[in-house]
Amino acid sequence: MADAKTLTVPKGATGVVVFADGSAVFGRGFGAVGDAVGELCFNTAITGYQEIMTDPSYAGQVITFTFPHIGNVGTNLDDVEATSPYALGCVVREDVTAPSNFRNVMAFDQWMADNGRIGLAGVDTRALTRMIREKGAPNVVIAHDPDGAFDLAALAAKAAGWPGLEGMDLAIEVTGQETRLWQDGGWTLGKGYGLNAVGEGAPHVVAIDYGAKNNIFRNLVQAGARVTVLPATASVEQIMDLAPDGVFLSNGPGDPAATGSYAVPVIAALLARDVPIFGICLGHQLLGLAVGAKTIKMHQGHRGANHPVKRLSDGLVEITSMNHGFAVDAETLPANVRTTHVSLFDGSNCGIELTDKNAFSVQYHPEASPGPQDSFYLFKRFVDGLKKPVAA
Repeated sequence: MADAKTLTVPKGATGVVVFADGSAVFGRGFGAVGDAVGELCFNTAITGYQEIMTDPSYAGQVITFTFPHIGNVGTNLDDVEATSPYALGCVVREDVTAPSNFRNVMAFDQWMADNGRIGLAGVDTRALTRMIREKGAPNVVIAHDPDGAFDLAALAAKAAGWPGLEGMDLAIEVTGQETRLWQDGGWTLGKGYGLNAVGEGAPHVVAIDYGAKNNIFRNLVQAGARVTVLPATASVEQIMDLAPDGVFLSNGPGDPAATGSYAVPVIAALLARDVPIFGICLGHQLLGLAVGAKTIKMHQGHRGANHPVKRLSDGLVEITSMNHGFAVDAETLPANVRTTHVSLFDGSNCGIELTDKNAFSVQYHPEASPGPQDSFYLFKRFVDGLKKPVAA
């Protein structure tokens, strides 16, 4: 990396990542033409790049994939977690090749272009990952121009002027805006997602969408729940009007403390009414804030499909999927909240439960099933613990 003030664009470079300090990494651009500013992070998963790119929790971020062959199976209509990508772009080692998979419907580079997302190939992503591990997740601009006409100083200034994710509420930007009954059921090869077959007598879960992944709702259905989805800004009255047997707090992007300005009072009110609660990722952090704990910005975050988490109740180790840059500070948990899971990478908090309420949460993503199904029991625990609605 070199300083943008003295650097010239190498011959043949059509893509670049420019850092706030003026340094830059060049490569071959693909996908959409233009530039985008955000936080550069890395993900260590070797599969699931389409699910990762469409995870709303990646809003405001550019993903460095440590696995070199991204795009080799193309894209399809099933392997998405939302209606469109939320990651700003991605950095990959190898050029995107022609897709080789019977489920492919569109090449990854074309899919990126059609969805307005920028890619950069030909980069030593392992070196970039080591830099992020050592220095933390930096603010960057990713840019693609087929002619290689980059104003590097202007791009560096744009990266330096971006305020960063700390203090930023992004859930408000990615949440669904309408109340909806979740319709999808399980997935079958060749048939896709079937219709939700859960009956009216099943426990009713109201899910708060802070930037939810669709497969979370499918797992709640698979566990036996009827699911109604509400926007992130839903009030206590709106939630309780739906007569929930339990409330689910979804994942999402941004700083939990910022989202907590409107979410935490609602969660605290639900706890006061003894409504059962289950949270994942951002939902875990918001539950922590609601009981009086604090959250902290992590140095590099956890993002990948190979994260070992220890369950403290019996020592079992779950292989989990993670995507978070903030964490609950276990040192600030009150006396009525205990830690249930910890990361075996760095010992950070990965789960809590209240000792005096039916409320618990985990930092990782049990719906992503990288274990492949080590953590599905959490959905069953939640749904099975809900009281059945009283018949009319």
